[in-house]
Amino acid sequence: MESRLRRQALSILRAALRAADPAEAVRRHFRRRGGVLIAGRSRYRLASFRNIFVIGAGKASAAMAEAVEQTLGRRITGGLINVKDGHGAPLKRAGVHQCGHPVPDARGVAGARRIAAIARRAEEEDLVVCLISGGASALLALPADPITLAEKQAATKLLLDCGADIHEINAVRKHISAIKGGQLARLAAPATVIALLLSDVTGDSLDVIGSGPAAPDASTFLDAHRVLEKYDLLGRVPESVRRRLSDGLLGRVEETPKLGDPAFLRVQNLVVGSNRLAVDAAAGRARSLGFRTLVLSTFIEGETRDVARVHAAIVREILASGRPVRRPACVISGGETTVTIRGPGVGGRNQEFALAAAIALDGLRDVVVLSAGTDGTDGPTDAAGALAAGSSLSTARLLGLDAGRYLERNDSYRFFEALGDLLVTGPTRTNVMDVRILLVG
Repeated sequence: MESRLRRQALSILRAALRAADPAEAVRRHFRRRGGVLIAGRSRYRLASFRNIFVIGAGKASAAMAEAVEQTLGRRITGGLINVKDGHGAPLKRAGVHQCGHPVPDARGVAGARRIAAIARRAEEEDLVVCLISGGASALLALPADPITLAEKQAATKLLLDCGADIHEINAVRKHISAIKGGQLARLAAPATVIALLLSDVTGDSLDVIGSGPAAPDASTFLDAHRVLEKYDLLGRVPESVRRRLSDGLLGRVEETPKLGDPAFLRVQNLVVGSNRLAVDAAAGRARSLGFRTLVLSTFIEGETRDVARVHAAIVREILASGRPVRRPACVISGGETTVTIRGPGVGGRNQEFALAAAIALDGLRDVVVLSAGTDGTDGPTDAAGALAAGSSLSTARLLGLDAGRYLERNDSYRFFEALGDLLVTGPTRTNVMDVRILLVG
């Protein structure tokens, strides 16, 4: 039974990944009908644009750009897309620039500087198509003066390691950047801007996806300062970051543009894909396999191991009482959790989720748990996540592995590598957060 559940969990994940395909997501919302460009509910006369530039950043942005090129073809003047290493595509009209992620690198800064120059070049009769997907915050790195790349890298690493959520991390990143938080739209004004967004954040907030380069920014310098206070980072971030935030609080540095700013008069932000679509497709596949299926939520956030224990408790309730859904049961959730780094190990939030769930479900029969990042990369590893079962700890003990010790060290990658239960998909060229699948046979 367990081997069959494992195969079914992988089948359900594949359905989620197909639904999150970035090119398909763009084609559903961005198409051409003769001389008219249709973006969502908006219509644009192509003849009214002198130049069309395609810019953007993110793990899925090259695949999104392929769909845009198929739609607009030779009408595209040029452009540049910043992507994570290994996530490129053979574009014909826009350049592809590979960069470091999740910690920004010099290549990312060079690409972001070129993207900013393209936006600044655009004039009133031009169209800028801006493609943003998960990973854009790190891949579109253009530190604001006087912050250097090394100092921004240090601040980013501290934020990633402290357990801050994506909203908190982006509040800081936007206020130490020269391009995020609506500032790319400010550079492109008065050109027309259509931003196509593949959401990797809970709630699909426009100002949070990729740190909202073309969206009004709801966060402030005060919010960014409070994030550093909350996680006791004020004394640990570089002095230039503290000075930038302090100057912003005192009004010496211009705030990011807010709702109603003239920079957004000719800007359309359009979410073309999200975690919800992936989760819905996973649920559909689970039902076709005969499972009574419950979508728990696509808004799951919080400390990974705590979230895993809650999911494990739901599995135990199903086994004990048939609530909230009777067997054979499939429970699916989406969203994105965070890991507070406590040890020197290797892993990511999905692998840590699977390890914490395996510990909580130790000894249970006919139970399988899968957790995966839809981008194919979980943390700083080559795995998308991991697959665990009620028998995982028994297998680990036979191999002399102490699961609790691996969890303490944040070493979930090596634990599942030893068990042969890492999920290695390679780059999926999409990113709509995470999908967690719990099967009870």
